[in-house]
Amino acid sequence: MHSRRGFLSGLTASALLAASAPVARAQAPRTAPADAPAPKLLKPKRLVAGDVVGLAQPATLTLDEGELELVEDVVRALGFVPRRGQHALARHGYLAGPDEARAADLNAMFADPEVKAILAVRGGWGSARVLPHLDYGLIAKNPKALLGYSDITALHLAIPARTGLVTFHGPVGVSRWSEYQRSQAFRVLVDGEAALLAPPSKDDKDLVRRDHRVRTLTPGRARGRLLGGNLTVLTALVGTPYLPSFEGAVLFLEDVREEPYRVDRMLTQLALAGVLKQLAGFVFGTCSRCEPGEGSYASLTLREILRDHVGKLGIPAWHNAVIGHQEEQWTLPCGLPVEIDAEAGTIQLLEPAVL
Repeated sequence: MHSRRGFLSGLTASALLAASAPVARAQAPRTAPADAPAPKLLKPKRLVAGDVVGLAQPATLTLDEGELELVEDVVRALGFVPRRGQHALARHGYLAGPDEARAADLNAMFADPEVKAILAVRGGWGSARVLPHLDYGLIAKNPKALLGYSDITALHLAIPARTGLVTFHGPVGVSRWSEYQRSQAFRVLVDGEAALLAPPSKDDKDLVRRDHRVRTLTPGRARGRLLGGNLTVLTALVGTPYLPSFEGAVLFLEDVREEPYRVDRMLTQLALAGVLKQLAGFVFGTCSRCEPGEGSYASLTLREILRDHVGKLGIPAWHNAVIGHQEEQWTLPCGLPVEIDAEAGTIQLLEPAVL
């Protein structure tokens, strides 16, 4: 539902007549030079029952207001109070309004003292387009939790890079919000645990684990700042001033609907750009629906691709983690120090991600 491809398939003729809300001009962005040192770690406050959660649309539009109402019901079921952005139902082609309007809603949510956290309604495509219009000085002065995944990766990279604020790679509003997803998010955002993130327990009917099997590439443990998200989105930001330093970091990645050769191409780019050689550790989640395309007569497997690019680095690494376009996924604090165990397939937060 949140993939970059296929999100136009639901457009109808009536949607073409939808009018966008007025555009609010965002403040001029305040960014640091690309070679500036990493800012000091900045944490948001933990969420408590009854807090207002802003519903942001930084990427693809929502055509059906009923879908937005469903997300509002999800937020209420989680114990919080939803608040739409001014341009929640705006439209600019496949985007949820012009870039300035989507950024203005994010800036307004960070500035609003009543809003305690921000939940992305969906991913899709478009978050990278708002990066030049965000007020990073405002965000740093008003730290609050930002939650989402997939295309929201652009925000999970730029905001920690520019402000030091820990953001959270996890479910978006339109996710299924299984009990597992809810409990994982609450451990990190509400309970403030320095949590150990581990694969879900195996089905009692199975003799051995079948789902979420840990696929170790290189055994061992590593510590570092946790950074990453969607591989395609991250790779597209290489060479821009919105990518954080990966020196000594633990990089986590996932993707959807990318053929193996494309995954190979993107990891090659990260290697050639010098990103991979800086890492202390590596975790790959899932690449959902990433089979070779029709007519492919031969292909590397994902494991072979990861071995080629990551295995030779000699750093602790594994794949098939509980990260990606799937119903079960961890809530990962981007920018927080962690320790990974590539044999156990775990990520240990070394401190709480919230105050």
